[in-house]
Amino acid sequence: MSRALVAPGNVKSSGVDKLRESAAQASQVRTLSTHPDVIALRVESIRTQVDRCMWAGIVLGLAFTMVNVQAFAAQDAALWSLAWFAAWLLDPMVSLVLIAVLRAEQITARYQVEDSTKWLSRTKRFAFAATYVMNTWASFGHRDLAGIVLHSVPPLLVFCAAETAPVLRDRLTEAVMRAERAAAEANPTALPLTEPTAPEPTSVLESHQPTAEPATEPATGTTPAAPARKRPARKAPARPAGKRGGKTTGKEKARAHWDAEIAAGREPTGGELARVAEVDPSLGRRWARDWKTETPDIPGSHAVAADITPAATTDTPGTTGTNEIEGEAA
Repeated sequence: MSRALVAPGNVKSSGVDKLRESAAQASQVRTLSTHPDVIALRVESIRTQVDRCMWAGIVLGLAFTMVNVQAFAAQDAALWSLAWFAAWLLDPMVSLVLIAVLRAEQITARYQVEDSTKWLSRTKRFAFAATYVMNTWASFGHRDLAGIVLHSVPPLLVFCAAETAPVLRDRLTEAVMRAERAAAEANPTALPLTEPTAPEPTSVLESHQPTAEPATEPATGTTPAAPARKRPARKAPARPAGKRGGKTTGKEKARAHWDAEIAAGREPTGGELARVAEVDPSLGRRWARDWKTETPDIPGSHAVAADITPAATTDTPGTTGTNEIEGEAA
């Protein structure tokens, strides 16, 4: 079994190419990781996680305090009595107001809007103070240290979470703004990643407009029996040479040669196209047939205007020709 031999230079070149590709990828990752849009996306993801954790802790803490607040409000009320049921409404009443304030602070802190009236802070602290007192009242009355600690932890933890959450949201927003300012100072002309490149409106309109045809003016006094065959306006080549990745293919070279010869009034053969493109002659002849169908009115080695001249000299029976009018005038 034969084994392919690899030159040492090829192995070294392959290793250098891999290292170059790795360096290019690392450069792109580094550039994108410091882009303000990417940073904003990451910050929003972290903000969502922080909000979920904070709300989970706040809801669980308020749910834990509900039982103690109900016992404080019910006192010696009989089980399932009206007073016993009404006692369950006290804690939700305070908790809903507190949640409303926290929800509003979640939006105002995101856009760094400060409370100039201070009523948000006052309402929030009053709700926490009322919840704390109702939770620990019985424990303080019985001087139960364990009960005081047990019933103090949930309200205090909810209070700390509610005070810390707006600060965290404000810091996250500041992180995004600092990233944008740093990127603007480093590269003021940089465009955002999400900005689309709008196409030129004229290119879309022109692609749907019909191709204009040159008008042929008939000679005076003649009525042609059939309209002269008009040469359609030549369209620009769909794939100009040198536009694909900086490398010109053989077919593009052949098409450029074809267009140049047709513009000069000559029709190149398939052999000429094959020599220009450096391909098989059969392929050049096939290209010539395909491209000739695009301009079927061009005869070989004749002038371009040959098709429209008979319209001016052809006489129709029953009409007076130009030469006869001139003879009568003489």
